[in-house]
Amino acid sequence: MRSTSTTPSLLTNNRRRKRGGSDNRLISIQSLVLYGLVAILVLYTMGFWIIVRKEKGENRTEVVRDEYDHVAANHLGADEQERERAPIRVDHDGKPVGVTIGWAVTITGCGSDPITEGAAVLKHSIHLTSIHGNMGGRYDYKMYAIYHPEGIKCAKTLEDLGFTLVERETFVKVEDIKGEFLRSKIHANGCCGERELVKLEAYTLTDHPVVVHMDLDTVVLNPMDELFDWMTAQPSDTPYDASGIALQWPDKEIPKKVNAFFTRDYNMVPPTREVKPVQGGFLVLRPDMAVYNELREIVREGNFQEGKGWGGVGGLFYGAMTFQGIIPYYYDILHPGEAVELSRCVYNQMADNPKDKKTVDDVPQGRCRTNEEECEDCRNRSIEEIATAHFTLCQKPWLCLPQDHDIIQQRLCRKLHHEWHRIRADLEESWGRSKMGSGPFHQDHFFGHCNRYGQSGYIPIEEPYGMASK
Repeated sequence: MRSTSTTPSLLTNNRRRKRGGSDNRLISIQSLVLYGLVAILVLYTMGFWIIVRKEKGENRTEVVRDEYDHVAANHLGADEQERERAPIRVDHDGKPVGVTIGWAVTITGCGSDPITEGAAVLKHSIHLTSIHGNMGGRYDYKMYAIYHPEGIKCAKTLEDLGFTLVERETFVKVEDIKGEFLRSKIHANGCCGERELVKLEAYTLTDHPVVVHMDLDTVVLNPMDELFDWMTAQPSDTPYDASGIALQWPDKEIPKKVNAFFTRDYNMVPPTREVKPVQGGFLVLRPDMAVYNELREIVREGNFQEGKGWGGVGGLFYGAMTFQGIIPYYYDILHPGEAVELSRCVYNQMADNPKDKKTVDDVPQGRCRTNEEECEDCRNRSIEEIATAHFTLCQKPWLCLPQDHDIIQQRLCRKLHHEWHRIRADLEESWGRSKMGSGPFHQDHFFGHCNRYGQSGYIPIEEPYGMASK
């Protein structure tokens, strides 16, 4: 009886075990299928990622930074820090990337001049002569303000005007300069000592094929596409056709590849001096980290000889230890045939006397500063021919100087000042403001930007920038 009573129970248990085994096998098969699908999905995703990465790698840009890219952290919050840096980018061949021209100004400290006025008008003059203006320009632009840490307060005011801020420490620390003479003297050289070398940071803006460095007391009056065309042209055995470009020395051999355009400041040295300084307010350059590093090594080595200049051959003049001296040393002595000197009557026009004695009755006297028998008086140039102007001898436009005497020393200066104020008026009109200011002093000439004679009579551009006045 016991055996018959247990038989149904055993059968039931056997069926349960069989059913459980079947269920387990079913779950195992489902798991295998699921794992297989997941594996296929993972493999597909990895394959797609590899293909995309490979394609991107062909055009990948590498971000190169040096120690000076990170100094903004001492002054700015973390959220601003990345915005303040200008990454130095090159493609896989080391060539500059981009088609937009970089325009840079530099700020070595906060002085008495209202830099915002100069920066605002300079930027708008560049805008008008670019592809965005109405003067036939074919190139786009991007503005940079490269500043020494001591100039951060005034540099920040340019941010609202559309400048990208780039903080850079001193090009080379004075204590790191090996040459004793340069190390002991550079701090008092030129306008700003070793801080003036911050202009050389423009060579690091390798996002652009061409960078133009200009001082804040300058203005662009006509497109400079002819220079950009030349610098971006492919090197060729056939000399570049520069017939449409105003050169200081048109008979000189044309370089196959131009790495810099500049003008010289002939007022700083006697006519017979072999090495002449460059004018520090204008430089068109090809950004290049190799050039930048070489210039830093030159300064760090400090081979500036007393009474002789850079390398014993660079000469002595105002600013010789810094920008005005190292650029001609680099392009005239170390790397001849890479730079072109432009006509100072067309580019970086300063309305200066071409001879070494005073002008009498509109006639220059003395010897040509260029050491030529005959030399052009840039003050006779038509304003329509001028590409850029630099307000040095003419004084600053915000000084409200009428310069209305009928003499050669003032005629062109008056026209240049009028153009500066016209561009400021156009800028404010583009913001929805009145084109004419309220200042009564020579109102038609200064567009209402002056209440009276002198800097105290100047009416600054009202904030906030880019908006109609309240």
